[in-house]
Amino acid sequence: MDARVFRLDSPIFSSLQHLVEDLPEEMEKAFNAPTNRYVREARAMASTPADVKELPSAYEFVLDMPGVKSGEIKVQIEDGNVLAITGERRRDEEDKEGAGKYLKMERRVGKFMRKFSLPDNSNLENISAVYSDGVLKVTVQKLPPPEPKKPKTIEVKVA
Repeated sequence: MDARVFRLDSPIFSSLQHLVEDLPEEMEKAFNAPTNRYVREARAMASTPADVKELPSAYEFVLDMPGVKSGEIKVQIEDGNVLAITGERRRDEEDKEGAGKYLKMERRVGKFMRKFSLPDNSNLENISAVYSDGVLKVTVQKLPPPEPKKPKTIEVKVA
């Protein structure tokens, strides 16, 4: 085998260093740009409005999702305590095959997602989700507060 040793002060390394240092600003921005997946997820999260309400015994998450079929909605717990609500709104098949053409399309279609960090007192075993009239309501019950510890009495013995 032919083992070659390259020194850091060799002409090859200095040429590579000059190339990297002289990268155009556009190329540097491209290397540091967010991934397409990140951009899609950020758009999906930003475009799904939600209300979060704390009740005495539960937390309520209410999301408007007009035109979404209940089968297209997924409610999950991720990473231990993150409530993730995802889904997809699609164009009706009749609209695609119809004889007319759209003059204006303002209603958003595509994937949507919202994530909420749940407080420590959330009961992850008691979560319900109800979808009605284009509104999703997810209810996360609270755990009961811990019982206050009673003082422990230590018997004093006579020596």
